[in-house]
Parts: sequence; C-alpha cells; structure tokens
Amino acid sequence: MTNRPDFFFRVLRALLISTAILITQATAQGASGSSKTYGELVALFHEVRTLQHPMVPNGVPDYSAKTLEKIRTQLIQCQRRLASIDTTGWLLEQKVDIELVRAEMNGLEFDLRVLQPWARDPAYYAIVWTEQSDTPAHEGPLCHAAIELWTYTFPLSKDDAAKLTAQLRILPLLLEQARVNLTGNARDLWIAGIASIRTQASDLEDLGKRATNAGTAFQKAIDEARSATLEFADWLERQIPLKTGPSGIGKENYNWYLRHVLLVPMTWDDEVMLLKRELGRAYTSLALEQHHNRALPPLPAASSPEEYDRLAERSVGNLMEFLRTNEIMTIRDYMEPELRKHLGRFIPEDRRNFFYKIMHLDPTPLYSHGIHWFDIAQQNHAPHASPIRHEPLSYNIWMSRAEGLTTSVEEMFLHAGLYDDSPRSRELVWIMLAQRCARGLASLYVHANEITLEQARAYQVEWTPAGWTGDVSLVGFEQHLYLRQPGYGTSYVTGKHLLDRLIMDRSRELGENYRLRQFFDEMYDMSTIPVSLIRLQMTGKDDELKAMRN
Repeated sequence: MTNRPDFFFRVLRALLISTAILITQATAQGASGSSKTYGELVALFHEVRTLQHPMVPNGVPDYSAKTLEKIRTQLIQCQRRLASIDTTGWLLEQKVDIELVRAEMNGLEFDLRVLQPWARDPAYYAIVWTEQSDTPAHEGPLCHAAIELWTYTFPLSKDDAAKLTAQLRILPLLLEQARVNLTGNARDLWIAGIASIRTQASDLEDLGKRATNAGTAFQKAIDEARSATLEFADWLERQIPLKTGPSGIGKENYNWYLRHVLLVPMTWDDEVMLLKRELGRAYTSLALEQHHNRALPPLPAASSPEEYDRLAERSVGNLMEFLRTNEIMTIRDYMEPELRKHLGRFIPEDRRNFFYKIMHLDPTPLYSHGIHWFDIAQQNHAPHASPIRHEPLSYNIWMSRAEGLTTSVEEMFLHAGLYDDSPRSRELVWIMLAQRCARGLASLYVHANEITLEQARAYQVEWTPAGWTGDVSLVGFEQHLYLRQPGYGTSYVTGKHLLDRLIMDRSRELGENYRLRQFFDEMYDMSTIPVSLIRLQMTGKDDELKAMRN
C-alpha cells in the first residue's frame, strides 16, 4: 500500500527540483559563454556512464587495448567539458551532483590508469552471481556482462530460459578475450581469482540441475559455459609461476582513490590511526560489557530451525518497534517487508561462520546492519528525483554512506537502548566492531604491500576476538574483496567516523532543535552518496571537499 502523504511529498519535491533546474538553466544560459546548464551536466553524466560499459555488437564487453585507449581519449574530453561548467546560481543539491559526476569520471580514470581489473584481476571474469548484494550495487569491480541468477524464478519460464541462454552464450567468448586481456603481474589477485572462477563452474553446474526443463539450447549453453570456465581456470593455474608482482595499489594511489573517487577526506595513515583506535575501543568496551554482565548466563544459541525462526521473528519485530516508538527514523511502508526477506536461516553449529555465530545468538545487531535493505527498498520504490542519483553510483562511491551508516547504527541503537532488556547482546556489537577493525587494518597493510593476502587473512583471524572467526573461508572472501576494491575494507569504520562528525556538526548547528528522526529523514532524502557530500548538502560546509582537492 502506498504511503500517500509520503507519495505526495515526493511528487511535490520532484516538481520543485524540476522548476529549480529550469531557473538554473535560464540563469546559466544568460551568463558567460563558458557556462553550462544543469541539463548539460546530466547529458555529460550519461555519456560517462556509456564509456563505463564498452560493448561490441555480439554483447560481449570489450576490454581490448584499442577500445580502452579510445575510452581514455573520450574521458579526457569529458573531464575538460566538466571543468568548463560554471555552477554560479545553482542549487546546493545540484552542486553536489556535479561532484558525483566528477567522482565517477575519476573512478573511470583510476580504473584505466591503476586498477585495471580486466588486466590484473582474474575474478573480474567471474560474472555469475547467485545472490543479491545488500548494498546499492555489487561490492567491488564488476564486469558489465554480469549474470544475476538471483533475479530469476525457477522453474524458468520460456522467456527467462531464452534470456538466460543468451547471457550464458557470452561467457565462453568473454573468457577467450580474458586470456588476451590478462597481462597483469599481481600474484595475490591472480591466485585468489582462480578460486572465484572455479566457484563459477560449480554455480553453473548447480544451475544446470535447477533448470532441467529449460530446453536443449539452454543445457547446451550451460555445458559450454561451464567447460569454458574450467578450461580458463586451468589456464590461470598454468600462469601462476609467471606472476611475481605485488597486488596492492600502494599508499599514494590509495590516497588519491580515497580523496578523488570515494570522496573520503582521509589518507592511508589517517585510516590506520583511526582503525587502531577503534580496535582498542572495541576490545575495551567488550571487556567492560563482559565484566558488567559477569553474573548473567551466556546467550543461548538457536539449536533448531524452529528456534532460529522464533528468534528471528522476535528480533526483527523488536527492532522495528524500537525504531518506531523511539522516533529514531521514519518507517516507510516498504522498509520492513524488504528487511523480512533477509532474516537468514538455521545453520548447523559446525558450519557457522563469524556472522552466522552472531545470528544464532541474537540476530538483532545484524538486522540493525540490515538497514542496508532500506536503501534497496527506497531505490526500488522511491528513487531520488535527480537523474544522477536515480541509480547507484559506480565504483562503489556510495560505500562510506552505505557501510558507514549500517555500522554506525549498530552502536547508535545500542546507546539508544535497543539492548536494555538483553545486556549480553551488547557484547556482540563490540565483537563485530573489533572484527571490522581487524579486517580493515589488514586490507590497509595489503594495499601498502607491507603484507601478502595470506598474511592479511592471518592478521584478521588473530585480531578478531578469540573463538569468533569460525569458517575461515569468509575471511578469505573478505580480504580478496578488499584487495580488489580499495577502500572497502575500511569503509565500515571510516564511514562511521565521518557520520559521527556529521552528527556532531548537525546537532551543534540545530542545538535543542536537533532531532534524530529528522537527521535520518534528511540523509535518506539525499540518496546513497558519500558522507562528505551529505555533509555539504546538509550543512553547507565545504571544508572537507576543499581539503580533498588540495
């Protein structure tokens, strides 16, 4: 059911923005010859999005050297055109939009100049995705031929079978191109990527078993895609002795990426200092909670599917009621249904990884982190009026807001009283913060090429509170992702830090008129953009933006 007051508010807001854009365009057109309208910024944005998706007529992404050089030339022209835009008279919201377009251009530049996933990262060619990400878009670099299996319903309809067959036929052609494209010497990325490719072969085998009714053309496409994937993995294995170089991008490149793509006003050294401080705070807070709760029995873990379902239902109900009654945020009609799609399921004790261990004791901390799904629901039901914010930003530019907010609310809700009736659950919040600090620090050291990927995994295990690591395959997955996507491993804690600063600024600005629900409403209304730009739009303070440019 549509929330009608909210619906009419968004319609009115869209009309006001459209009117403001027309006024701004008229103002810009009357200015000097170098001025451009907001409409031209939008057109430039769409041009850059097209550059990010190099395709050839048969549907296979084209990452050949010739095509990439053309993209580089066109990008430089786009950057010059962006620099010529005069934003005099623009709304603050529109000035934020131009920074988003600039960040996407910088992201494409960084891909071409440094990251080069098509040349350095075999996992870039693992394009079969079986699960939906809980973030606005996939974490990490994404090949533009991605096959989103989670969007299909089984048994497949005739139309879906034909669509999926066409997608699968691209895979052998893409992997043939990959053998030419992959010229990088990043040893850790190469070795870890092989596991991703072999997992894809397994996923394709499972797909064939799930869709036995899809016809002979479909089964032929599955068989060919799986054979090509296995052959590609074998080829990668044979190349390992030739791969001897580092995989981290180095501190200088890392700092550039933070400031010019992710729009995080920090450096590698700043992040190391912050994460060390937060790691110490997490361990100290955990010790104090355990001392405070020393007379209480430990939390019992769900020992059956029925127990887990009851625990999940109670936890999600308590969380949503807490958010409503304590005026934490405005609950839209689409939020709770989306969260309830992702409550998890019972996992036997010997198969539980770090997060499953938490879920079977009290899933509330991870359901708090699950407000990720509120972003997804808003994206689907009430996307932002700006065409630049209508779809998720490229290059994971949203990570400081997406991961920072979901990590921030875990502690925020704790302090606001969510666990007053379950003191032992507070310990879980500090355990999760310690784990995020440990994995973030490890990722920083890998990108500085101070340790290897294997040593990063060991570091994460060592500095995660004792006994909580569980299935080490999760650790391998996380560190591989953070190596592939600079800044992601730290974004949980750095984004939380930036939000703390924003709440400080906003509460000082409003004084006794500050309301947490209003803060959340304002933030959600801006879409999932970097925290530094939320701060700019919310407070008008541009000091962070200027510092990053300098």
